Amino acid sequence: MLIRFSFLRSRLPPSSPAMASTILRAAATTLSLERSPTTFYIPRSSFNLSPPRRSGRFVVSSTSRSSLFCRRFHALCRGDGRKRLLRPMRFVSASNKDYRKMRGRPAKSKEKQLDLSVSICIEEELPGDPEISSIAELLRLNVPMAMKLAFERITDSNYKTRDNSIQDLGGFESVELSVLLCNDEFIRKLNKEWRDEDHATDVLSMSEHIPELNLPVLMLGDIVISIETAARQAEERGNTLIDEIRILMVHGFLHLLGFDHEISEDAEEEMEEEEEFVLNSLGWKGKGLIRSAYDAETNENLHIENSNEKLTKDKKKEGSLRFYRPKFKCIFCDMDGTLLNSKSQVSLTNARALKEAVSRGVKIVIATGKARPAAISVLQMVNLSGKDGIISEHTPGVFLQGLLVYGINGREIFKRNLDPNVCREAGHYSLEHKVPLVAFCQDRCLTLFNHPLVDTFHTVYHEPKAEIMPSVEHMVAAADIQKLIFFDTAEGIATNLRPYWSKATGDHANVVQAVPDMLEIVPFGTSKGSGVKLLLDHLGVSSKEIMAIGDGENDMEMLELASLGVALSNGSEKTKAVADVIGISNDEDGVADAIYRYAF
Repeated sequence: MLIRFSFLRSRLPPSSPAMASTILRAAATTLSLERSPTTFYIPRSSFNLSPPRRSGRFVVSSTSRSSLFCRRFHALCRGDGRKRLLRPMRFVSASNKDYRKMRGRPAKSKEKQLDLSVSICIEEELPGDPEISSIAELLRLNVPMAMKLAFERITDSNYKTRDNSIQDLGGFESVELSVLLCNDEFIRKLNKEWRDEDHATDVLSMSEHIPELNLPVLMLGDIVISIETAARQAEERGNTLIDEIRILMVHGFLHLLGFDHEISEDAEEEMEEEEEFVLNSLGWKGKGLIRSAYDAETNENLHIENSNEKLTKDKKKEGSLRFYRPKFKCIFCDMDGTLLNSKSQVSLTNARALKEAVSRGVKIVIATGKARPAAISVLQMVNLSGKDGIISEHTPGVFLQGLLVYGINGREIFKRNLDPNVCREAGHYSLEHKVPLVAFCQDRCLTLFNHPLVDTFHTVYHEPKAEIMPSVEHMVAAADIQKLIFFDTAEGIATNLRPYWSKATGDHANVVQAVPDMLEIVPFGTSKGSGVKLLLDHLGVSSKEIMAIGDGENDMEMLELASLGVALSNGSEKTKAVADVIGISNDEDGVADAIYRYAF
């Protein structure tokens, strides 16, 4: 038996649910390039040479362009593990579609052999992820292994329920099969159009074999596997993703060989036994799909009881949710007290979670009271800044409590300055009461005298090093000031600074707090939430498409604006009161937990 492989990526338009290998059948001579053939030899004398059995199971449409491609669909379960009954399917044509070749080279054969052609296809909407390519490479070897084993077994075994119209393999010159890896949306459209069920399934199989035609080519058909559903099931069942895909592939392939668990209990038992035989014989991990579905249904109540418990650490590892479809286009994330722990650092767990979200197509947008250089400096430490990071001078972001907003390509789209009279009064108060003050002027920081807390602002919080101004007037005249920060103890701010400045600013400025030992004065009528709203309008993204994570009072409007607002447990009581959910603290990797728990 000579095995040929083709790797292709589907270019099907999103509106079309047509199957991958339909066009492969119509254009196999021009698109199929073989590479590194793995050859198995099965003596033709081992096959049953009796005339093939005929079946009236398929109806060929006389109006179809190609009457060869009648289909029969099978599906077992979604992520909930429940079986679903199916109905016969009608003709699918994809003769007007095309595919991009991935790789391959011709196989060589010196003697007459049964030519086994396996096409591994990747639907165009799947991300160009190296893990998907690796899975395709493994399937290139795994699919023919399963086919060889199953072919040998059906020639030597008697089955009570299997449709054995495919039995005399010696009567064929070649065998063709395709496996298509796709996303939930693609397989959902197939289910909706051909099964009248509007949901995604894990695997569909489409038979092309029509015994009445007596063709020299055994066109087994197509196996369609949703990578996204497979990933969910793999995590639920404790399998790796490749383990789960092997299980789905075996299930779909057995359907194409005539096994059908849906027709009776005996048929289900026979197919379940065959699944276990193939998996165990090849040393592949995991239970067969039928057995896994029953186990999932048995444990359903247990899963419901545990659904709200804290995620285990092994589920938080990088890549564990790689193929989950994200629920949000953007995640707006605060920094101090949220993304940063109490040491003003981004933990490796949080960094991995942010990278994971980005790999799934989620846009991470920083929304912080920090200046942009400070945010870039902090995230640079965990390789999250720059061209391939989540922040740079060329990415969108909300800074200085929404007073500076950068849009597409990092272009400034909004800036709001503080009333100079408020700045003068704050400067005189700082000098008179010896309370350190820092004025933020876009990428600069200004102050009036040296103080350890001001130094800490640079060394710990990574803000630009404050320039000491000789006088209040020099500070006000040096540059436009967007906001001011007073430093004191939490008690000093609560008892003295906040009451005084809440009254003194009147309708000229607002007083906000991100952390207990800093009091911020910002222009009246502005907030981080208004900056986020402005940026969403600029990006053309709806507030229903975003998730926001924060902790301070300055995050309240942002959390209220988002479709899902997450306040960390270390946050202020006011912030937690307006949030949709309350997460774990910033010292417990609250951002990572929120992303893994709610974003996918």
